[in-house]
Order: sequence, then C-alpha cells, then structure tokens
Amino acid sequence: MAKRVAVVGAGASGLTAIKCCLDEGLQPTCFERSDDIGGLWRFQEHDIGGQASIYKSLTINTSKEMMSYSDFPIPAEYPNYMHHSKVMEYFRMYAEHFDLLRHIRFKACVCSIKKRPDFPITGQWEVVSEIYGKQESAIFDAVLVCTGHHIDPYFPLDLFPGVEKFKGKIMHSREYKHPEKFRDQRILVIGLGNSGADISVDLSHVTKQIFLSTRTGTWVVNRVSDDGYPLDVVHFTRFKNLLRNMLPCTLVNLWGEKKLNARFNHENYGIKPQHRFLSRYPIAADDLPNAIISGRVLMKPNVKEFIERGVIFEDGSREEDIDVVIFATGYNYSFAFVEERVIKTRDNWIPLYKFVFPPQLEKPTLAIIGLLQPLGAIMPIAELQARWATRIFKGLLKLPSEDEMMADITEKVKYNEKRYVPSQHTMLQVQYVDHMDELASLSGVKPNLPRLILTDPKLAWEVFFGPCSPAQFRLTGPGKWEGARNAILTQKERIVKATKTRGLQSCVGTSLPSTPCFFIKVLGCFAIFAILVAYL
Repeated sequence: MAKRVAVVGAGASGLTAIKCCLDEGLQPTCFERSDDIGGLWRFQEHDIGGQASIYKSLTINTSKEMMSYSDFPIPAEYPNYMHHSKVMEYFRMYAEHFDLLRHIRFKACVCSIKKRPDFPITGQWEVVSEIYGKQESAIFDAVLVCTGHHIDPYFPLDLFPGVEKFKGKIMHSREYKHPEKFRDQRILVIGLGNSGADISVDLSHVTKQIFLSTRTGTWVVNRVSDDGYPLDVVHFTRFKNLLRNMLPCTLVNLWGEKKLNARFNHENYGIKPQHRFLSRYPIAADDLPNAIISGRVLMKPNVKEFIERGVIFEDGSREEDIDVVIFATGYNYSFAFVEERVIKTRDNWIPLYKFVFPPQLEKPTLAIIGLLQPLGAIMPIAELQARWATRIFKGLLKLPSEDEMMADITEKVKYNEKRYVPSQHTMLQVQYVDHMDELASLSGVKPNLPRLILTDPKLAWEVFFGPCSPAQFRLTGPGKWEGARNAILTQKERIVKATKTRGLQSCVGTSLPSTPCFFIKVLGCFAIFAILVAYL
C-alpha cells in the first residue's frame, strides 16, 4: 500500500510537493486553508490573517526560464518577468497538466501535527485539521510543510520611540493593495527591500510625496541585463558561478559595485549601503532610480522618533504632515501547528539539514519545503527539495547521522555569518547555482558535464555557459524527462519571443558579433578542460 503523505499548503512549494509525491508512487493529501491554489501569488482584494498577501501591481523578480518547474516550461509567449496574474495562470496549467487538484482539500486549516506514540518505530504523524468548522484527525506516514515565510508580519513598533503619539495611520506592507486610496497624501515607507521599493514607486504616481526611509541602504539591480536578456539568465550560469567562486571576493565586489554604479551612482541617490556587494542580497528595483531622479521618491535615513504629525530622522531632519506610515519590514516565520519539540524557531531561524530536515527526528518523515532565501527563484529549489524528500520518505535514499547533519548545519551557519551582514534572514540565504547543484547531487540528478562534453558537446556548451535553468536537473537520474534537452537548447528562443513582438528587417551589410564573444569562448575552453581534468 502506498505511503500517505500530508502536504500543508498549495502554493508554489505545495503544488510541486504533490507532484513529487505522485512521481514516487506516494499518496498525497494537501491541506490548503484558503479556497484556491497559489499561496503568496494569489491576489486578494483584502488582507486575510493567516494567509500570504500581495499588492495589485506585483511583478515577479525572477525570469520565466529560471523560475519554471523543471519538466513544465512556461509558455514562450508569456513575458519574461510575469505579473502575479500570469504566475497564477502558470500554476493552474501545472496543476491541471499533472492532475494535482484532486489531491487538495480546500478550506482545510491544519491545527496540529504530532508524533504518534509509536513514532520511533513507524515514523507516523497525527494531523488534525479543521474543515468548515469541523475538526478531523488522520494518520500519515510522512509530512511536507510548504507554508512559506511570508505570513506573519514583522512589525517592530517598539524600536521607534514616540510611535504611540503619532496621529496618522500606521500599517504593514502586507495590508497594501492599491495606490488609489492614498491619492494626494504624504506617505513614509520604512524599509528598503523589494516590497518597500516597489510600493514606494507604485504610490509615487498618485501621492503628494513619498519618503522612503532606510537604515542600511542597498544595492539595486535591474531586471534587464546585458543585451536585454533577463538578469538571472545572464548571470546565473555555471561558468560565471565558477568564476565567482575562484576569484577573490574583493575583486568580485569591485566589479559588481562598479557595474551597478555605472547605471546610477548609489551614493548620489542616497541609497549606497554600508555593506559590500556580496555581503547582502541586492533588490530588483528597476524604477526606483527614475522615481528618485524625478523627485517622486525622496530617500531618508532611519527614523529616530515619531512626533504627532510626523517623524524625526537620525540625521536631525524632520518631515511634518505625514498621513500614513507603511512598515515594509518583512516577516517572521513559525510553524505553530507542529509540536515545538519537532520544529523550534529561535531568533527567526530553524536548524534544518540542507534547509529541509529536522536533524533530531528518529525517523526522517517530516520535511520543510521552501524555507530559504535564494538569490534567484525559489520554485525550482523547492521542487528539488521535494524530489529529494519524497525519495527519503520512500526509503530509496538515507540521511546521514544526526551528528553529521548538525555539523553540516553548523558549517552553513558559520559560512553565512562570515559572508553576510546581519539581517532578518541571514541564516536562510543560499547561492542559487551552488544550492541547486547540492540538492541535485543528493538525488542523483545533477548533470554530468564531463560525460556531456564527450557525448553531446552542443548541450554541454549550453549547460555550462547558458543559464542554469531547472530543466538541467531532468537530463539524468530519477525523474529524467525526455523533453529536457530540447527545453534547454530552445530557452533563448522562448526568451526572445516574449519581447520581439514586432519583427524588424535587418539592415544590409550589418552584422552583430555573436554571443558569447571569442574571448569568452577561449576562457570557456580552458574551463571545460579544467572540468575534465577534475572529474577524470
């Protein structure tokens, strides 16, 4: 009889978790507290407690080729950076194609997940859920928790003296939906993350004035990169990842900061951070410099204290007649429905082996999917996590000892503490290509470059120099997909099709240099030779 697996949440991580269960012959039951799929990416007109919340204008920061599930490419005609409505369309296509909806119980809130008395022997869990006001209990052989970390708002009012005196409106960014209700108002946004920048720009078109307060500043990247290709397509390649890992951090910092300042000088725009380029993830805020240069957004330092109708900043300046303050200060995360001895959050961090498994469990039958902060798309990482976890559940793979897992967790903590400046999610940060390869190696689905070089040089070239897209992890091993090769070789056609909606006649006698250029090709040949030497 197939093992029963409880999947908590039907968002980006939960949908692929259901499919991974089915791929391994497991029997999933998904509990979704709302009445639809999509999780974070499902827009709702009103903020609903206990559910993720987004604003109407939200567009994703990762491109379609890098965020798609590995065996289901996003349609070529879809924009490279999709509005949340397009993301939802893709999720619906994915769910329909793989027949996932029949495994989801909607309006089902998970109340508790507890070990069964015989857990050390069976590894089973008791899951109590509430469906339309009625509680139900069921036994499962394993659990996949896919609830994400954008639900519980971090609202640090206690860090701001005088906030109780303020007569205007105070709200968290999760409550923000549309700009119209704020027309002709003076608004302060606190926090310069992706949401803070997006909301500030969105509001700046209708408000009287936007003030954007930041404690540390940030580096700002543009979604549109070299030759007009998406940023992650250009920079998240195995070749560039190899260079980043080989070159001194100081050199990469200088290169990155010079490249970003070439577009606009961060110091002149009041957002130059106190940290170096590699020390904290940048934000994708293409329109922020335009809003600053046109005066719609005025950058401000951290707030020192609130007064009745305004605020005083740490540099001594003040702004009066502030109507609304929006805290774009991120989120805390917790798993209150799982008994504390299984998952214990401390300082916004949970020790998990490879960000997936609690190391202390007698049986590895519970996994957390999607609880990490990659510089890149989370969907394909969540998919690789679920592919690995379901093979663990099935008994095809094994985890190392608890001591070995704790040593790995400690090593990653030390690495992040050394590499990144302290922030709310420092311990969740991972490098996209490195972490994808790490997870893929655990499941035996990492592409074998030396073999590809010898058997399929054209594909090997694209795997190494092209974007490290999810289809690469369907070329070999369990879950191999016959369409992976073609998906990889045609990815640039899909990227261009979405932008080249007006065909142009080429000028006679002109030609553009091919990409990659000859110099890159020479470097690549040396790199491929180094790979062969390392592997063989």
